[in-house]
Amino acid sequence: MLLLLLQIADLLLGVLRWIIIIQAIMSWLVAFNVINTYNDFVRQVLYALDKITEPIYRPIRKVMPDFGQLDLSPLVALLLIIILQMVLGHAMAQVMAAGV
Repeated sequence: MLLLLLQIADLLLGVLRWIIIIQAIMSWLVAFNVINTYNDFVRQVLYALDKITEPIYRPIRKVMPDFGQLDLSPLVALLLIIILQMVLGHAMAQVMAAGV
């Protein structure tokens, strides 16, 4: 049961990692005017991604210094997610070795 919970947490972190990557790429595409927010679909996708990622970025932005137009909070969030996934992987290995 514990192994299943750890696997679900790892899966959710993996999905969150892809959401952050997609949101960062889409924001660059909007910034370079490759896609525009006049399209309803693009605007809705960006809105949904912002609603998902903003609660993650907000505490990181409070701690990090201001770099002007450069927002490094997605990079920090990705690094934290990768670290959490490594810890979860180690915990899953421990649970499997213990046979729980």
